Formats: sequence, C-alpha cells, structure tokens
Amino acid sequence: MESFEVILKPICLVILIVLCLHAMPSSCNFTSFVFGDSLVDAGNNDYIFTLSKADSPPYGIDFTPSGGQPTGRFTNGRTIADIVGQSLGAKSFPPPYLAPNTEAQAILRGINYASGASGIMDKTGFFFRINVKYMQIGRIPLGEQVSNFEQNRIYMVNEMGENYTRKFLRKAIFSLTIGSNDVLNYIQPSIPFLRHDEVSPSTFLDFMISNLTLQLERLHEMGARKFIVVGVGPLGCIPFVRALKLLGSGQCSSAVNTLIQAYNHRLKELLSRLNQEMGPETIFVFANSYDVFMDIIANYHQYSLENANDPCCGGYFPPFVCFKSSDANTSALCDDRSKYVFWDAYHPTEAANLIIAKQLVDGDENVSFPINIRKLYNYNNS
Repeated sequence: MESFEVILKPICLVILIVLCLHAMPSSCNFTSFVFGDSLVDAGNNDYIFTLSKADSPPYGIDFTPSGGQPTGRFTNGRTIADIVGQSLGAKSFPPPYLAPNTEAQAILRGINYASGASGIMDKTGFFFRINVKYMQIGRIPLGEQVSNFEQNRIYMVNEMGENYTRKFLRKAIFSLTIGSNDVLNYIQPSIPFLRHDEVSPSTFLDFMISNLTLQLERLHEMGARKFIVVGVGPLGCIPFVRALKLLGSGQCSSAVNTLIQAYNHRLKELLSRLNQEMGPETIFVFANSYDVFMDIIANYHQYSLENANDPCCGGYFPPFVCFKSSDANTSALCDDRSKYVFWDAYHPTEAANLIIAKQLVDGDENVSFPINIRKLYNYNNS
C-alpha cells in the first residue's frame, strides 16, 4: 500500500498542474516565488547561524496562522508579500526554502527564498555573519537565492518535464524585494570595499543595478515571465537612520533618500528596457514603494494611524532590540500595534504593509508601472 501511494502522489501532482495550466487563474491557487530581504523573509533565517533573526516574541504576535507565535517574519503580522498573495486569491503562503519538506510545495504554491540582512550584492550583510569553522554564514544573498530556485526547478522538471515546467512558470509571479540592506551598508560602511572614499554614490548604484540585472536575466532564462521588482523605500525616514543621523522626530535624512531616489530611477529605467527587449511574453513591474511609504509617513492620520515616527517595539535608540518583556510595566511594545507605521527600527507594521500591498495590487501606474500587480497576475494566462 505504501509503495502504491509513493507512485500515486507524483502522478496526482502532475494531473493537478496540467489542470491548472488549462484553467482560468481563479481556478487554481496563486503561485509565487519570493526573493528578497527581511521585508519579505518568511523564516529562512530561522535555519541559519545569524544575528539577524525574528524567531522570538513579540515577532509574529499578530500572525493568525501561527497563533501569534514567531515565524521568522520581521514584523508583528504579515509581510507585504503575504498580503499581496492573499489579495490575489492565495489560500496559503509560500513556505521558506530552508524549512523541511518544502520542495514539493514549489509546484503548488511557490517558495519563499528571502533572507533577512541579505542584499543584491554578495558582500551585503557581512555585519550579520558569524564565522564557524571558516564558513561565513548568516544571510542568503540574492544570487544564492536564485541558485536555490534553480535547484527547485530541477525538481519540477523531474516531476513534470521541461515543457510543463515552462508553462507552469510562465503563469507564476516572481517578486524581488531587495536593495535596502545594500543602501544601509553603504551609508554606515562596515565593508572596506564600500567605503565612501573608495566608491562614489554613482559607482555604488552601478554595482547594484548590474548585479540585479544579472539575477533577473538568470530567472528569465529559467522560465520566469512575470516579475515584480520593488523599489527601495525611504530609508532616510526609518527610526534606525533617524537615530544614526541624530535627526529629530518627524525628520528624514535627505541625503539617504536622494541616494535611494537615484537608485529607483535607474531601476525603473532598467525594467523599462527589459520590457522592450524581452516582451511581450515577459513583463517587469516596477513597484514604487518609495512614494507609497512616503505618503503614509506624511499623511498617516488619513490612514487611521497615530504614530509615524517611533517603532512600536524596541525603542528609538541603540541597540534597537525588539523583545517581549516579562514585566508588563516595562513592556517593549506600544499600546496599539495597528496605529503605528513602524514595527521596529527597520520594518513596517502589518498595518503599514496592508496599505502598501493594497496600493501595489490595485494602484495606478504611478504606483505600479507599467501595470499593477492584479493585472500582472491575469496577464497572458490564456
């Protein structure tokens, strides 16, 4: 009986995929392959040696599927990637790549490869590494994340063949939310290669764009056709950078935000060029998270929020540690998490993520260019 089940399971899996490939998008579960940093990490860093972890309370306190227990997400609830998926009909979230027994899920709902502290460039995140027996570990850079997808793709081909794998991947969403840590490392250099006196801002941005281009081309070669590439948000306004630059409440670092705007401009130009070169079957969507988040900070009361300056958890000054206090009188948490823009010194709350995701899914071309994410999901599905 057991051997029969072993044979039957992959056959049923292939039949399911074949039916989905010929059905309307709403008939099958939303499939998403998520790449990025702690903004979308679903728990991969729980499985590696690193200082960048979100595996203890109160992280995940509002994440319903876990009963409020930490899942490795660097926020109190759902990430933007989680909410986008649910908005498009996903019944569950892509599991983290490093979690046990996730390989088969690549065919059903996708995989999350994101890793806190990671960046577009391999050297980004060096600060979070721990040396163990000459092995430098601690985050999974974008290039390695793409290589991990390559391994999952081999599994798909073995299960359903090259043709069906390509048809399946043509309908899946590939999202990349990364670049923030590259910028943070650059403005507070801990890497000699990225010292300000050695690398100009323009050269630094060239490195980011060229490395990102390489990874986008790798994914396209392997069959990805629907891309969401999220721009870097206004890091000059996050509590960590405000403290680093000794800025008062409500102030942002214009120098940091100017650098980010320059990167986002180059990123949008890159994606427009790739759309021209690889279209019409391939489409790259630029997700303008910068303007959306700036609007939230500037007009937070209009979004029923009450605090756009302070982190809900961890405090405004070093070491910015978000923890659950056993003493209710010294709780590290704010009174109402749903009223704060920032969860900790680096990451948005679920409340802010909900606003951002909604605009990216259904917004106009000022938010998602050239089409929004809902239109991307339905693009070329016939």
